[in-house]
Amino acid sequence: MDANKEVQGPRRRLTADRRRQQLIDVALESFARNGLEATTMDDIASAAGVTKPLLYQHFRSKRALFLELLSAVAHDVVEEIAKAVADARTPRQEVEAGFGAYFHFALTHENAFRLLFDRSVPHDAELNEALLQVEDAFAEAVRPLIEADIDPSHQRFLAEAVVGMAEGASRSWLRWRQQEDVTSPEGLRAETERLARRTADLAWAGLRSIHRD
Repeated sequence: MDANKEVQGPRRRLTADRRRQQLIDVALESFARNGLEATTMDDIASAAGVTKPLLYQHFRSKRALFLELLSAVAHDVVEEIAKAVADARTPRQEVEAGFGAYFHFALTHENAFRLLFDRSVPHDAELNEALLQVEDAFAEAVRPLIEADIDPSHQRFLAEAVVGMAEGASRSWLRWRQQEDVTSPEGLRAETERLARRTADLAWAGLRSIHRD
């Protein structure tokens, strides 16, 4: 044996929490790349370098894993929006800050964004209900930003329209980025700010002309 060669001990096993997080990260990438239906627990276990029985020790099914991911990602988005809005000084700044937080998440966590709006999710009552809860959470995060003398149902409807606007703009930009190859942190930051400003201009102009009926 070469005396100058460092002797390596056995590889340290991940703790249960770190292993679970690793599996979540791998599953997120797999779901985002291939969609829910096309991804199997075998695929996730193989990509994570673990056995399928170990994967099932942490998640009882692919459905349970997907639902946990969905809930965690939605929570992160709502939390980022709340933090950004809290630092704004005016209603107009609140709107732009909310869009900015949403776009920053979509552009820097593309896999998570694709998970939230996966169009390949099968018609399934439980999964569709979970997706509706995500949309509800986003709308509820936006609703307080609509400061207008209108009834709650009208306010909620407009909040859902604003969320749809943000989703559509994000999808459009992600398609454009694939063509232009914008990946640098500086480029992403500039695009996030530009997207937020432009979308907020559109939304703010509309929100200021809301009619009660």
